[in-house]
Amino acid sequence: MPPHPSRRRFIRIAAAAAGLPLVPFGRNARAEGRAVTWRGLALGAAAELRIHHPDRAVAERAIARARAEVQRLERLFSLYRADSALVALNRTGIAAAPAPEMVDLLTRCRDHWALTDGAFDPSVQPLWALYAAHFSRGDADPAGPARDLLADTLDTVGFSKVLVSRDRIAFARRGMALTLNGIAQGYITDRVVGLLRAEGLAHSLVDLGECRTLDARPDGSAWAVGIADPDRPDRIGETVAIVDEAVATSGGYGFRFDAPGRFNHLLDPQSGGSAGRYRSLTVVMPTATAADALSTAFSLMPAERILAILRRLRHGRVHVVDAGGARRVLAA
Repeated sequence: MPPHPSRRRFIRIAAAAAGLPLVPFGRNARAEGRAVTWRGLALGAAAELRIHHPDRAVAERAIARARAEVQRLERLFSLYRADSALVALNRTGIAAAPAPEMVDLLTRCRDHWALTDGAFDPSVQPLWALYAAHFSRGDADPAGPARDLLADTLDTVGFSKVLVSRDRIAFARRGMALTLNGIAQGYITDRVVGLLRAEGLAHSLVDLGECRTLDARPDGSAWAVGIADPDRPDRIGETVAIVDEAVATSGGYGFRFDAPGRFNHLLDPQSGGSAGRYRSLTVVMPTATAADALSTAFSLMPAERILAILRRLRHGRVHVVDAGGARRVLAA
């Protein structure tokens, strides 16, 4: 299996950071309640779920439901599980009677593909495989794969060649493959948020690589979400304040095929090259699905195109660090 971006760090659910559910548990309930934690793997990365809640039973129930949902959806969307529905689709090129969630997610992929004029395109997986194979060789040309190989691979890229319906999913050409790494994390985050709301939880933060908050903090203030410094990804470069919103960040530093960083995981479905316009780009949207998909697509776009899409959507903002290190906020 080729290497994958390290953008995802963990899942952290800090339910009601002060421990407050929608339904009060009485005056004597300790708001800071003991944390209930689960650690494991999700979508190929280390994962953690943590809930602080005055009623341990509520926290454990939320953890169990969230874990089950993450694992169930991972069996559909993961490229890192040999038994996933996505791996089977990529192997055979067709899926009969696909799971409703797979159809739903691919329909959302098509919406974002159309919104971004094809910049968001989950059919770039053959490009990933091409670069991974090329740079795994000891004598790899630092200029990248040969032009004829790149041209042949680009012939297998294009979401317009993917048929999606409730009855089947099918590829129009041999050699096609999908990656949902640019949207599945956000989609699963939104599903977990829905489960938390169903459990009666509010004032929560869900972090599955992409963050989404439920309401404000218990004291009414906004959540502060840190954005990695693209030059020192282990440090926070800036923070954004959000209430009932989602945040997703993309940057070439997340994964590089080559040591100089000329080729990274943000692949252009039209040219076959990698994004290099920004050092970092962070999208704030109402849902994590949208933030995740658009952070990938916007990494390939000039600011003018990003602003045009934000104005069409009438919501959202984008924090960018350009190639020269200058910071800018684009808003609808």
